[in-house]
Amino acid sequence: MTTAYFVAGTDTGVGKTLVAAALLQRAGLAGMTTAAVKPVAAGCEVTPDGLRNEDALLLQRAISFNLAYDQINPVALALAIAPHLAAAETGRTLTVAALADHCRGILDLGADFTLVEGAGGWRVPVNRDETLADLAQYLQLPVVLVVAMRLGCINHALLTVEAIQRDGLSLAGWVANSVTPAMDRLRENIDTLRSWLPCPLLAEVPFLPDQDYVQAAEFVSLPPATGPGSSGRQRTA
Repeated sequence: MTTAYFVAGTDTGVGKTLVAAALLQRAGLAGMTTAAVKPVAAGCEVTPDGLRNEDALLLQRAISFNLAYDQINPVALALAIAPHLAAAETGRTLTVAALADHCRGILDLGADFTLVEGAGGWRVPVNRDETLADLAQYLQLPVVLVVAMRLGCINHALLTVEAIQRDGLSLAGWVANSVTPAMDRLRENIDTLRSWLPCPLLAEVPFLPDQDYVQAAEFVSLPPATGPGSSGRQRTA
């Protein structure tokens, strides 16, 4: 049996990839094989090997499966803007169906623990009619929500959770990620979110200026009931 989750954030720049890589590291330490896919990444650098995104490269380092870059990040876009706009700049049209097909291919590889990482917040457009929320619905994966601990986080988190639930998806857990060295009333904000969010707190990740996912893994827990043979969405290998 294998397990998989969709990693979403309350906004862009909330630390989704750091948390995803930390979860993958934690799963690996628990003896699980791991895989990941970030179907769309905007803000890629030109390299001799083609466009490369630092978040996708981090996921590639964190997983145990030997996956080529294009398997992890099939749509790499140069401009650091909304994906549908970045794609349009190059004459491309993205579709959720195509992204979902690629994600299913990674899920079907049969790793014990697989993560699909979104881009930006929950309703980031893919084209004029679809958003990345539609991708999560296609895949029917439980969601791990990353909340950036900064002013406004309570409202952002509650609205995102409301949208996820309205889309018919379950929440496997949430992560409080400190994106600044200090936040006024950090403890009180976390406690407020714990009382309001309908899922377990998986981690309180402190501010890590070097974005070290191995260090971050020391603070995270896997979603409840996760382990070889059990978890959120289960697939028969």
